[in-house]
Amino acid sequence: MRMGKRLYSLVMLGVVAILGGLLAAGLIVPVVGMTAATGKDALNSLDTLPTELDTPDQWERSRLLTVDGKVLAYFYDENRVYRPLSEIAPIMQKAQVAIEDHRFYEHGAMDLTGTLRALVSTSQGNTQGGSSLTQQYVRLVLVETAEENNDPAARAAATENTLARKVRELRYAIAVEKKFTKDQILERYLNIAYYGDGAYGVEAAAMHYFGVHAKDLNLAQAAMLAGLVRNPVATNPVKFPALGIQRRNDVLTRMASLEVITPEEAAAAKAEKFDPKKMKLSLKGCANSEFPFVCDYALEVLKQQATALGNTEEERLERVYRGGLTITTQIDPAAQRNAQKVLSRSVAAKDPVIGVITMMEPSTGLIRAMVQSRPTMGDNDGGKKWKGETFYNYNVGQDYNGYNGFQGGSTFKIYVAAAALDNGFGVRTSFKVPYSRNYEGQVFPSCNGSVKVNKRWVVDGPEKGMYDMWRGTSQSVNNYFVPLEQAVGICPVVKMAKKVGLELASGEDLTTEAFPAFTLGAADVTPLSMVTAYGTFANRGVRCNPIIIKSIATKDGTKVPVPSAGCKRVIDADVADAVNKVFQGPINSGTLRGARIWGYDMAGKTGTVPLNKAEWSVAYTPDLVAAAGISFDNGPKFKKFWKNRGQRFLRYLRLKTGVTLTGFGADAGQRILRPAMQKALADIGKNTKFVDPPASVLNGQSVDVPSCSGMGPSACSLTLAKAGFSTYTTKEYSDIVGEGGLIGLTRSGSAPKGSAIGIRVSKGPEPLPDPTPTPTPSTPTKKPRKP
Repeated sequence: MRMGKRLYSLVMLGVVAILGGLLAAGLIVPVVGMTAATGKDALNSLDTLPTELDTPDQWERSRLLTVDGKVLAYFYDENRVYRPLSEIAPIMQKAQVAIEDHRFYEHGAMDLTGTLRALVSTSQGNTQGGSSLTQQYVRLVLVETAEENNDPAARAAATENTLARKVRELRYAIAVEKKFTKDQILERYLNIAYYGDGAYGVEAAAMHYFGVHAKDLNLAQAAMLAGLVRNPVATNPVKFPALGIQRRNDVLTRMASLEVITPEEAAAAKAEKFDPKKMKLSLKGCANSEFPFVCDYALEVLKQQATALGNTEEERLERVYRGGLTITTQIDPAAQRNAQKVLSRSVAAKDPVIGVITMMEPSTGLIRAMVQSRPTMGDNDGGKKWKGETFYNYNVGQDYNGYNGFQGGSTFKIYVAAAALDNGFGVRTSFKVPYSRNYEGQVFPSCNGSVKVNKRWVVDGPEKGMYDMWRGTSQSVNNYFVPLEQAVGICPVVKMAKKVGLELASGEDLTTEAFPAFTLGAADVTPLSMVTAYGTFANRGVRCNPIIIKSIATKDGTKVPVPSAGCKRVIDADVADAVNKVFQGPINSGTLRGARIWGYDMAGKTGTVPLNKAEWSVAYTPDLVAAAGISFDNGPKFKKFWKNRGQRFLRYLRLKTGVTLTGFGADAGQRILRPAMQKALADIGKNTKFVDPPASVLNGQSVDVPSCSGMGPSACSLTLAKAGFSTYTTKEYSDIVGEGGLIGLTRSGSAPKGSAIGIRVSKGPEPLPDPTPTPTPSTPTKKPRKP
């Protein structure tokens, strides 16, 4: 039996040797000695093969850069940077040829000696090497093409241990040798080969293992890389140092035996040690980036908005991961690092609260910085070993891998004021403000009819008295803005917020939140949309959507269109100027004065969420808008913590950084917004001033106050309401008007649109004072003398 096998092998060797010349010419294939099935497969494959191999551009990684050109992250399916042969060290070329196919420059598509050996071995069921370097290149191309097309069957066919595969490779190799020169084939081989540890191509491998470019590889380094191709897992010097060094030395020995190098050069190279400390790990994906959530947002923008990269999200991602693009963001690393430093100084990653800072240029939409108190991307399960990582980008919406959003508190008052100014109300529109007011039973005009408050809704505040828009804004008076919203209507307010850029974190339409409590910030929105909305006012009514991508270039330098900010006018410039004038009040003398940066025209607003669940500050100049907030974390990890704390939430909460929060919006303004914004403004180097609005817009319309002569208080109230005024009642004594009768109004002639007019109701005549009784002198009684 054994003798029969040996005889069979000798016969096979002879037959194949005779046919070798014809096989090399691509005219016939060996079928003698094969099984019937094997021979049939080989012939069939030959008949169906095209005469040329499609050699598409090799996949290359894309780079994501900060605005100063530093690498933020790499995106790739295969970590590859294509390099021409002129940029690959000659010793690397020689090492690869020596160990894989030392007669590469001497033979055609097939190394006859190696192929004969491999054919005989394969026909007996044993897999053996022997493929020429060209054949190896063919196999790598077929595998990559199969993966690109997501074709498992094609990949299996490209790697199966059969004679049919060898024949297919050979036929393709013949076509490749006709199409390319030997140097061109070697260049493509060195760029497509896998060198282990995630490195595809010699440039990525050189940078990964040694921190040098392919053109700078020395002999020892080149030998190690060349040896990896055959078995990149088992000879990986990182995971298996001894095997990796041994394989490198085998390559050096082979090079010396072929007289590519001298024995002395081989010995010197063998003495060199592999130093893992010199490795340069690739920043694959966003988790390894310095700014992982900026990176992640940029990737989502590329996927969802960069339509020039493909018609579908899948096509766009494929282009990003395989197209060798250079993508430059607008992120300023200095501003980003400073904002992160400022925030982390106040809020720690493991604190039971979430802190954010977002900054944007109003006139362009360029995101200057976007940071959060949990800056590390990672496991967010809240386990015992949790180190404060998260997968959420707290600054953006859920569609962009964001969180559930945050209530904005009184930062929403700017939308009420803007809607009021846009509809003829002015800064002199006044309301009588009580310390506390229950709005149960009140009716608010909304988008679909009117909304009636059917349950107890008490709005508190420390203020009392008559307030106009100036004072109501500066001191953030809740019971000024709720009546103003009622007078303007909820629908104009919410639509104003929507068109200037405010968005719900859920992605739903903002008008679904058209309820009376909107003016107090009772909607979960994203910080990024908050700066977008405030930026519209800063930009005099022109809304620019936030953009993070500055440029996209292909590997040949061709520019690709990037997502646009889509800047367009959404409100009148005069209205925006009036808003800016009014909202300078909180900065100059109100709740946000702690965030004031001297020398700049600034406007903004604080926001405190009921029960002190969150504190916000948003401030802007014509050149920069910033939002800073700290909110309680309502995730499962801190559920017990907040339950034990009761209703206090952020009020006097001491954080791990040693900072004690007040629970009010001014806290965020002074602690984190001001220092972050001050540095960013200095970097921008601009100091644009606000434009004064026309008095007609700022003051609003004046409306004639109707006469209530001959009416009772109720009828008068209805008359005033029809004229657009709100009312309040004052009671006073009158000798003329009987109790409960109408004395008159607190204002006559004309009054600012929507203002509150006092209805003076009689309490009747003032009672006469009680007469003071005249004391009656008393006669002292003498005590009788004792006898």
